[in-house]
Amino acid sequence: MHKDEIADLLEEKYRTLLNCLEVQDDEKWIQGPEGKWTSGQQALHMLQSIKPLNDVLSLPRFWYKYAYGLNDRELRDYDTIVQRYLQRLEDYKKNPRKVSKTLRIPKIKDKRYILNRLQVESKKLQYKTRRISDKNLDTLVLPHPIMGKMPVRELLMWTAYHAEHHTKQLQESY
Repeated sequence: MHKDEIADLLEEKYRTLLNCLEVQDDEKWIQGPEGKWTSGQQALHMLQSIKPLNDVLSLPRFWYKYAYGLNDRELRDYDTIVQRYLQRLEDYKKNPRKVSKTLRIPKIKDKRYILNRLQVESKKLQYKTRRISDKNLDTLVLPHPIMGKMPVRELLMWTAYHAEHHTKQLQESY
């Protein structure tokens, strides 16, 4: 997938997620379905996943090579990344990390701030996606907590799907 298509996909998926979160009742922000995160926790999780990606994409490119090495395999397409993620997520659900179980519930007064930050971070990521070279997108790798090391291009595609995944959860369960 070309980087402009990825940036457009990020725009679409995060706009849909933010619209979904903005129209939900405030009670769902602090009270979720039994055994599930609240809408506030979903939003906070999304912010906590996109912010570090933006931060690391601001570092000098040589740092990636030093810290994580270079990509040594063929790139995967969007659908393959999604299928691998869903499979890994099933495995992860059997043994979730403590952090996932103990994510704090943000207060209603923090809703506007979190949604604004999520929108800003989404726009930053779109900008950075368009600016990074194709060579760096394909050769530089970053770690993903569930998926392992991924080329930046794949990680950006996964990030778009991640927003879609949480939007579906919010629409179906809340």
